[in-house]
Amino acid sequence: MENGLKQMQVRLAVTDQDLADVQRLRYDVFVEQMGAAGMVDHHARREADQFDDHAAHLMVTDGEQVLAVCRLMDQAAAQSAGGFYSASEFDLGPLLHSGKSLLEMGRLCLHPDHRGGAVLAQLWAGLADYVAQGGYDLLFGTASFSGSDAQSLALVLSWLHDNHLAPSDICPRSKQPAEFSRISNPDRRAAALALPPLIKAYIRYGGKIGQGAFVDRAFNTVDVLMLLDLATANQAFIRRAMGPKS
Repeated sequence: MENGLKQMQVRLAVTDQDLADVQRLRYDVFVEQMGAAGMVDHHARREADQFDDHAAHLMVTDGEQVLAVCRLMDQAAAQSAGGFYSASEFDLGPLLHSGKSLLEMGRLCLHPDHRGGAVLAQLWAGLADYVAQGGYDLLFGTASFSGSDAQSLALVLSWLHDNHLAPSDICPRSKQPAEFSRISNPDRRAAALALPPLIKAYIRYGGKIGQGAFVDRAFNTVDVLMLLDLATANQAFIRRAMGPKS
């Protein structure tokens, strides 16, 4: 394990203390590091919102501390919560009318001392198992670039739209498209270096993006909508999610 970690475990939050631990890691990352505002309890050091009580929360731990978390919401949970979180930024109509079984992944973050590949790989492995058990067809959610200047991301956003745009029949669109100048023939190597780990992981597994980007000023980020359709996903994810085929 990296950096002397004990054996890592991936599991769902099942107790009030688990949820508090999830929200405290989110506070450390989103509030203290990124300067996010919103539904924040500074006294308890918890970042929370109205979706948390309706969602499942996946955790990676090493027995002593929480190393990574992400929030998972299916269509039943979204109906109970009043909609999917990412619907505030993107028109999800194409997904909602696709006939596919949907799972939204959000609020993903890693402990600042453990952002190497091993922890993220464990989180994706747990996610693949969750997807397989639930029989979901399509995984989606917002993924973020730090900062609110979309123009500074013109090269990487152009590259994503040129090479990884979702098919039109399942392609959500930003409700308030961030302004940036499209760059012709963006450099692949430079774009790859600018990709945050979550977006890089989606792309590695065959993920696509929705049309446009959204500036989330509450979180000081530029967001894209990522999609992973298991019918066309990279076989590495399929094998992990579905297990060996007979």
